[in-house]
Amino acid sequence: MARIIDVIDHPNVGDQELTWREPQAGGGDWRMGSQVIVQESQAAVFVREGQVLDTLSPGRHTLTTANLPILSAAIGMVTSGRTPFTADLYYVNLKDLPQVGWGTNPPFVLETPGYGRGVALLITHGIIDISIMSPSLFVKQYGIGKPALYVDDLRERMQSMLLGEIATLLANSGAKSVMDANRLLSDLEGAALSKLNDQFEAIGLRIKAFESKPFTAKDASLDELANYISAEALERIERLERLNIARDAANNQSLGGALAGAGVGLGVGQQIGAAMGMTDPNANSQLQQQLQQQQLMMQQMMMQMMQNQQQAQAAPQPVEPAATEANATPQTRAEVQAILDGLDVKLMNGEISEAIYTKMVAKWEARLAEL
Repeated sequence: MARIIDVIDHPNVGDQELTWREPQAGGGDWRMGSQVIVQESQAAVFVREGQVLDTLSPGRHTLTTANLPILSAAIGMVTSGRTPFTADLYYVNLKDLPQVGWGTNPPFVLETPGYGRGVALLITHGIIDISIMSPSLFVKQYGIGKPALYVDDLRERMQSMLLGEIATLLANSGAKSVMDANRLLSDLEGAALSKLNDQFEAIGLRIKAFESKPFTAKDASLDELANYISAEALERIERLERLNIARDAANNQSLGGALAGAGVGLGVGQQIGAAMGMTDPNANSQLQQQLQQQQLMMQQMMMQMMQNQQQAQAAPQPVEPAATEANATPQTRAEVQAILDGLDVKLMNGEISEAIYTKMVAKWEARLAEL
C-alpha cells in the first residue's frame, strides 16, 4: 500500500542550493488534505509526469483543489475527493545566491587595426550576483528529474551565457582597442546590465549585480593565436613579423652578414613558402603572387644590407676626432675646459671610443691643473 505524505517541509536550505526534490527518490504519494510548509525565501512547485503544474508561496498550505487547480484538473479529482495521487514537489531557493565567479575562458578575440599584430586576445574576470526570479520556469528548465540542483551544476552554463552576451556586445560596439573594450565593461556594470538579464530571465534567473576587472591583452604566442583566428589572419601576422625581422636586420650590418652567411637572401622567398606550406606548384595563384612580392621585398632588403657592408668596408677610416684635441695647444683654462666638454659630447655620440676618451681626458685634466 502506498505511503501517503501528510506533512512535508524543507527548512535546511544549503548556501549553494537551487532546488530540492521531495521525496528525494521521487514519486511522492499525496492526497487532498496533505500539508506543505514553505519557508520564507522559498517556493514549492508540483511536477507530475514531467509537467510543471501549481506553485505554492511561503506559508502552511493544506492541499485542496483551490490551491492546486492545475494539478486537480490533471488528475481529474472532484472537490471532495481524497483519492491519492503521485507527484514530485520541488522546493526552490529564492534567496540571493553567493557571488558567482566568471572569467574569459576562452579569451575574446578583438581586431586592433594599426596596433601590434592587428589582433588581441582579451582576458578578464569578475563576479555576478544572481537569484531565481521565476520558480516554475527555472524548475522546468533545470530542476525536473534531479534530486537536487546546486550553483556549481549551472556555473558553466551561466558563464557561457554571460560571455556570449558580452562577446556580442563587444562585436557590435565597434571597439578597436583594449581601451574601447574597457569602456564597454563600464557600460555593462550600469545600464547595459538589462541586456544580460534578457538572456538570464529566459531560464528563470535574474542578475542583480555585475562586476568585472578591466580587460587586458594576453601575451599569446603565434601557436596560441592559431586556436582563435583564421588561417588567413595568422598568415598575415606571420608575414608581418618576418618583414619586421628583415627590416631590423637591414639596420644591423653584423646581423645582415650573419643572415647572408646563413643563406638568407635570394632564397628567402622559397623559405617563406615552405614555412607557409605552399610547396605545391599548383597552389592558389593569388597566394603565389603574394609570395613573389614578399620574395622581392626580402631580396631588396638583403641587397641593401650587402651594399651597406661594402660601403662601410670601402670607405676610408675617418681620422679620430681626438687627434685634433691631441695636437691643440690651448693657452687658457677656458680653452682646455672646452676641449673636455667636447670629448664628453663625442663619446655620447659614438664618435670616439671609451679608451681614447679616457686617455684624452687624463691628458687635458693634467693640462688644466698646470694652468
